[in-house]
Amino acid sequence: MSVKEQRLGELLLRSQIVTGQQLEAARNEQRKNGGRLSGQLTKLGYVREQDMTNFLSRQFGVPSVRLDEIESISDDVLKLIPRDKAVKHVCLPINRVGQTLVVAMGDPTDMFAIDDLKFMTGYNIDVVVAGEQAILDAIDKYYGQKSSAAAQPIDDELPGGIEEFNLDEIEFGEEEESVNTVDLQNMAEEAPVVRLVNAILVDAIKNNVSDIHIEPYEKVMRIRFRIDGVLKEVMRPPLKLRNAIVSRIKIMSSLDIAERRLPQDGRIKLKLGGGREMDFRVSVLPTLFGEKVVMRLLDKSNLQLDMTKLGFEPAALKNFKDAIHRPYGMVLVTGPTGSGKTTTLYSALSELNQITENISTAEDPVEFNLMGINQVQMHDAIGLNFAAALRSFLRQDPDIIMVGEIRDFETAEIAVKSALTGHMVLSTLHTNDAPSTISRLLNMGIEPFLVTSSVNLILAQRLARKLCPYCKREAHVDEEALRNAQVPEDRIPGAKVFEPGPGCEKCNNGFKGRIALYEVMVFGEELKSAVLQGYSTAELKAEAIRMGMQTLRQAGINKVLEGTTSIPEVLRVTAPD
Repeated sequence: MSVKEQRLGELLLRSQIVTGQQLEAARNEQRKNGGRLSGQLTKLGYVREQDMTNFLSRQFGVPSVRLDEIESISDDVLKLIPRDKAVKHVCLPINRVGQTLVVAMGDPTDMFAIDDLKFMTGYNIDVVVAGEQAILDAIDKYYGQKSSAAAQPIDDELPGGIEEFNLDEIEFGEEEESVNTVDLQNMAEEAPVVRLVNAILVDAIKNNVSDIHIEPYEKVMRIRFRIDGVLKEVMRPPLKLRNAIVSRIKIMSSLDIAERRLPQDGRIKLKLGGGREMDFRVSVLPTLFGEKVVMRLLDKSNLQLDMTKLGFEPAALKNFKDAIHRPYGMVLVTGPTGSGKTTTLYSALSELNQITENISTAEDPVEFNLMGINQVQMHDAIGLNFAAALRSFLRQDPDIIMVGEIRDFETAEIAVKSALTGHMVLSTLHTNDAPSTISRLLNMGIEPFLVTSSVNLILAQRLARKLCPYCKREAHVDEEALRNAQVPEDRIPGAKVFEPGPGCEKCNNGFKGRIALYEVMVFGEELKSAVLQGYSTAELKAEAIRMGMQTLRQAGINKVLEGTTSIPEVLRVTAPD
């Protein structure tokens, strides 16, 4: 309980409005169900709501108001405070006079709420006090939806989102092509631009967005969100705000706002309340018509480090765990950007992270901080690249080494030698599937005998969107379509497949979340022999399948037959075998 509420209880007790027993009962109810002390006292019937309102008014010198006597409230005034904010702070906008907004509040001393409303609306807040239940009833009346402070999700702890932002209130002159640093700073710190950028970030968090794209073109500027792996346009701000928006993001991520010709990388850290933090990895790239900004959202609270929940088939998971628990060798994870490789590697490191192991990672960039693991951020400008970090690791008595990516012969050579000298090495490569990883290493210049001696296992992965469990529906697909999708012949009879539903309040157009599809190639003696004999990638793949490897397409079909995803989604993210 806050000091403020303890003081309120003492004032009520001293004024003989409640007894000590009533106060303790209200506090117990508050501990169980949340809410404010004043609200619990009125709900329990110890104090009439109007008496509580009058007491707060006298005690804190704030006018009181009876909301049931107000005939109407202008829609323009109601739009200034979104319904979820009104419920969260138990407040209601009543009137607007010049630059002052009159707001009825259940707790007139809640400075956090007052500051939040001031920041969100851009108006000075003039508080009047009203009963909590009267305010919630008025919210139902004026906003037209049932209100329940307890029913608000955690993300409602954030400021208002993009859909609540009024672009019409932003006024700038036409943007100049050459703007000096001082002008850029002033533009970026204009209140409407600050609120717009905040609204973009908050809306991305609320919608579980993985990336935000802010893109300038010749005549338009657009903002797109990547939700469950698919980009969706959400906003087109006026082109004249281009420099102001980019400069504001640069200021937030400690980048040079005067530098507009070179790429820059930075990071924004937001504290969301309840101990939750959100990181935004910021990349600024000069394009033909201005700077494009891409922000990757990194939410540690959503980082899934339990390998059993990533999407592995039981046999594939056993093979992967066996490989990473071997005392030495190399495990490679492959796939395109954004396919979940980092999550898989972090899951493996989390499983290996014991007090007896010395684990070092070279990453570019470090996405999440993991306790017990020595993580090193690459910095090419000063010569700290993967190869340099790896050489240094070998002088640090390592047991397990993770290399963010093998990009060149030097890094590959040191990684292979590390794997051959008693270290477990985890790394990633950008290849299409597991068998083609061998060809990639050979093309880099690694000798075949070194590849066969060092590699334990290769894993390829993709992310497919999951069907919303609440609105998915059975799809009517003929047998020929199932064969074309490479559903095994013995599984076609009686096969039940699903498609995305019309969309509901819990999903994004019929999809909710993503699941990984894995292709796990155990590098056994038969495959090693095939590499030494010079097999092509296609021949290696055929041999791996013969040895029991499940391809990406087959992993996707399994998820289709389980009802987790749809056939078009698997065809979108995997290639035919």
